[in-house]
Amino acid sequence: MPTTRVSNDVSNHGRPRAPTEPPPFLTQGGFVRIRTTRFVRSPRPRSGPLCRRLSLLLAAALGLTGLTAAPAASATVAASATVAASAARTASAARTASAARTARAADEPVEVHGLKGEYYTQSAPGAFDFGKLKATGFDPKLDFDSLESRLSSATGQSDDVSVRWTGRVVPEKTGPTTFSMIGDNGFRLWVDGRLVIDHWVDDWDREQTGAPVELTAGKAYDIKVEYFEHYGGSNLHLCWTPPGGTKTAVPQSAFLLPEGYDYDGAVATTVLGDGRTLRLDFAQRLAAPPAGLTAHLNAVIGGATWPLDGVRRDPDDARSLLVSLKEPVVGNRTGTAPGLADVRYDGSGGLAGEDGNVVKPFWSSGGNHSTYELRTKWADDVTPANAHREYPRPQLTRSAWKNLNGAWQFAAAKAGEQPPVGRSLAERILVPYPVESQLSGIERHEDRMWYRRTFTVPPTWRIGSGKRLRLNFGAVDWQAEVYVNGTEVAEHQGGYDKFGADITDALKPGRTQELIVGVQDPTDAPNGANPPLGKQRLDPSGIWYTPTSGIWQTVWLEPVARDHVDQLKLTPDVGAGTLTVEPRGVRDGVRITATAYDGRRKVATATGRTGAPLTLRIPHARLWSPDDPFLYDLKVSVGGDRVGSYFGMRSVAVRKVNGVPRTLLNGEPVFMMATLDQGFWPDGLYTAPSDEALAYDLRMHKKMGFNAVRKHIKVEPDRWFYWADRLGLMVWQDMPAMTAGVDPSTAARAEYEREMKQMIDEHISSPSVVMWVVFNEGWGQYDVGRVADRAKSWDPTRLVNNMSGLNLGADGGAGDIMDEHGYPSPALPPHPDGRRALVSGEYGGLGLAVPGHAWSVQQSYVDVDPSTYTDDYLHKLAEVHALACRGGNGAVYTQISDVEGELNGLMTYDRKVVKPDVNRLRAAQRALIDDASRDTVAGCA
Repeated sequence: MPTTRVSNDVSNHGRPRAPTEPPPFLTQGGFVRIRTTRFVRSPRPRSGPLCRRLSLLLAAALGLTGLTAAPAASATVAASATVAASAARTASAARTASAARTARAADEPVEVHGLKGEYYTQSAPGAFDFGKLKATGFDPKLDFDSLESRLSSATGQSDDVSVRWTGRVVPEKTGPTTFSMIGDNGFRLWVDGRLVIDHWVDDWDREQTGAPVELTAGKAYDIKVEYFEHYGGSNLHLCWTPPGGTKTAVPQSAFLLPEGYDYDGAVATTVLGDGRTLRLDFAQRLAAPPAGLTAHLNAVIGGATWPLDGVRRDPDDARSLLVSLKEPVVGNRTGTAPGLADVRYDGSGGLAGEDGNVVKPFWSSGGNHSTYELRTKWADDVTPANAHREYPRPQLTRSAWKNLNGAWQFAAAKAGEQPPVGRSLAERILVPYPVESQLSGIERHEDRMWYRRTFTVPPTWRIGSGKRLRLNFGAVDWQAEVYVNGTEVAEHQGGYDKFGADITDALKPGRTQELIVGVQDPTDAPNGANPPLGKQRLDPSGIWYTPTSGIWQTVWLEPVARDHVDQLKLTPDVGAGTLTVEPRGVRDGVRITATAYDGRRKVATATGRTGAPLTLRIPHARLWSPDDPFLYDLKVSVGGDRVGSYFGMRSVAVRKVNGVPRTLLNGEPVFMMATLDQGFWPDGLYTAPSDEALAYDLRMHKKMGFNAVRKHIKVEPDRWFYWADRLGLMVWQDMPAMTAGVDPSTAARAEYEREMKQMIDEHISSPSVVMWVVFNEGWGQYDVGRVADRAKSWDPTRLVNNMSGLNLGADGGAGDIMDEHGYPSPALPPHPDGRRALVSGEYGGLGLAVPGHAWSVQQSYVDVDPSTYTDDYLHKLAEVHALACRGGNGAVYTQISDVEGELNGLMTYDRKVVKPDVNRLRAAQRALIDDASRDTVAGCA
């Protein structure tokens, strides 16, 4: 299995080498600490085979697993990490469960479907043998996106492990059946004693297909599968193609245990729709559960050990137990959320059947059918009347404007469809929330879609009598076409930048005007345009998240003069004490006046003509910094156009201090202590539920003692930059990456550079932005040095980081920064060039899952003692200080909040729980920044 060198022995699969002992199940204070593991950071897809995707449509309902330790073996159960279920699978589950209950009602025996699994450690690293049997258990089927926790819990390690599954397989059709397998690493398959697939090879994700096997419908055939895991990640998928059928994962319903294998544990576990109940199904009728049974049960959901509230027998079915949960399990609106609930019984709680036979220890896993959705406190206050009502463009304001956010009509669209002019659309969507988000009211992905609404123009605007009407969009992801009264007024491509159009000539007589927006968003579709998309994925998992499609920022109207400004480029020169003002989007030769204010006090004014820069002299300027984020107000008139703005006076550079390249703010060394801020919300995805929410994360940065923030491969709305400017945070602004692992086409490269220039141009006047990050970890990388040089030419006043994570991507040798990623410990590039400043662009990732506040999938190994979370953070911070003594200029901790399956945030995804001791963090980080922002770093040994 090839690896990419990263700090702290992190493999290409994105996690450190496994511990030698399995993690014990312990909880404290409602938290579970996750091992300091770097989550999946690989460009390799989570699972590639077609059978895996098709199996989501045809898989059987029950998902279960059970392990018992082999004699003299110690196997402690850890969290499972399987991503399950689609809507079709849930429907299948309902049908199967219904059939099972019908059989139970008739008191018929329930046949257990699944395989016997024997888990071994290998005799030596890389031996790929069956050295020592550690545990024997029950597995429902062989369709694992990840086997990591399963291997760890069974054997105490997740590397150098082998598994042998045995049982019987029963086909539904007679004729030649073709089996195929894919996994990480080697595997073999026998059917009816015949070796069908032999791939005992140390590679990963190379699908193997055997010769067709003649099978008879309804007949049970012996089946055996062997598998070994060397190191890194692990997955395994067994598929079949029945006669005349299509390739799917072999369903659980097709498997039977080997004759003579006795298993009496739970055969299914399900999180019910309320999110607060687990149902455990058994093959036998149960006696009433004894008091205190919860003390012998352990439930792990979404990486967290869940607090249990009680157990009762299902009054409608004596073969089921209902386990009450103290905190709700997060699901989704349709009850099809990915992730498993894992329940372990230690065998000592007195659970027995009605026949008096004591139930032995078991571990059962199953799907999450919860419809409880994670939300922030702000989401409950969102209405069509108040959805993002603030003026959206703080550095170019006009007094007259009309917000078009609110309820719009909506419909899915097809390629080539004509705009639905004059036609009412069936659905309603809340703009500006992306179509996939809860707050949109749609909550599903569409590749193509139509938006429609009507609007009126205030007569006081006098449109057509010296005034023009401009329609503005903050951002639409990804490709948009805009129609007013059936006339196309704009086309735009790019998911992160503003656009608009003069729609005056498309208006019709009368009050009511029709506005239609058509959107197409390929996201990471295999045959799509490969646009800049950041972390969005159609099949989200691990570090890839739910996509954002459609209108996701404010839409508004404003009257403008015929000669009007579209943008102001404001460039401070601290050394000269000047501000250069360049209006854009207006013809040359128009009279311009700019006046700067300190509060109400006029500081400077200048007059000139458009087409040439206008310079204001700012005597004794008060400089912008994180400690004093002072902003001057600015008023600009261009012809008959009047706009408001603001600016900050500050400089940023890299220069040598005592022979070491250092980052400088306003001519003085500055150490930038940041978090990785990905800008996702459980209820709004890319769109914060409110402006207060948008500012909240930045306020928390300040409260925790950070002086910087890395906006990670997403570009926020203008108001986010306004809050960073106002609160005082230095921003490292990433360019959103193209799809990782895909070599971009010529067209995709051109689009990437076009959108990067748009990003730089739009935010070039924000004093908080101090760095442009051109590529991240090699995702979609090409011509690194050339592209970084272009970024520097577009904005020579800021730092350029050509590759964040040089240990994972190419170094173009360009820009001002050398950037290394290390997990969990910070790291610096090992071979500095003596010219560029060194930073640790990502580190940390300490995970802490909070029941009831975490996504229903798990991306980490569960560890113990959340009371040490703050101590662990501060220990890593001490390592950052040590790197500052070696020439480090900044560090970025991963991350400010949990995001979907990633549980390594300083806050939970819903922002309701802050994990560390904020006061201790603030004191320690302020001390670090003070020590490291000196000509000679203090506190070095």
